[in-house]
Amino acid sequence: MPMNAIHRRICQSDDWARSMRSKKLPWAVGDIALDGDVLELGPGYGITTRWLAEHGGRLTAVEVDPDLAAGLRRQFDGEVDIHQADATALPFPDSSFDAVVCFTMLHHVPSPAQQDLLFAEAARVLRPGGVFAGSDSRVSLRFRIIHIGDTMVPVPPETLPDRLTGAGFEHASVGMGERSIRFRATAS
Repeated sequence: MPMNAIHRRICQSDDWARSMRSKKLPWAVGDIALDGDVLELGPGYGITTRWLAEHGGRLTAVEVDPDLAAGLRRQFDGEVDIHQADATALPFPDSSFDAVVCFTMLHHVPSPAQQDLLFAEAARVLRPGGVFAGSDSRVSLRFRIIHIGDTMVPVPPETLPDRLTGAGFEHASVGMGERSIRFRATAS
């Protein structure tokens, strides 16, 4: 999904990495077990992937952008199973993972319908009782400015639980942070 030059620079910055590692990722993941088979959707430049790789489990990542996927393969060199694929059509069998996560990428999915396909695919590849969790940004003036010229389809937090339930999840919930939302749902 397209990202402007400023946005790309932010997503590769040390400040962004520190913020993600120290605040956003621990808040988004909370007490979710990451020691089994974990799938990350949309890792981008790999800041979140590095954090996940340090928390145990067998990590697989799916990145839609071929250049970013190639960069992730070089960066993680066999440590993480990297696939270049679209998260709305995952290349994995049903019930393959214990957890599926995604961080600050849902707003780059080009439409609500495609976001719903991503949710359904996450539900499909999760084992029963598995958890889908992550975070995304809240809309603000700063958020809109950073995304000028980007694909930007915000995920309204008030509709997300019903959308996750509609995709086949149970116990869907959304929490609000200062600039982010976090969500959780359990596979049936």
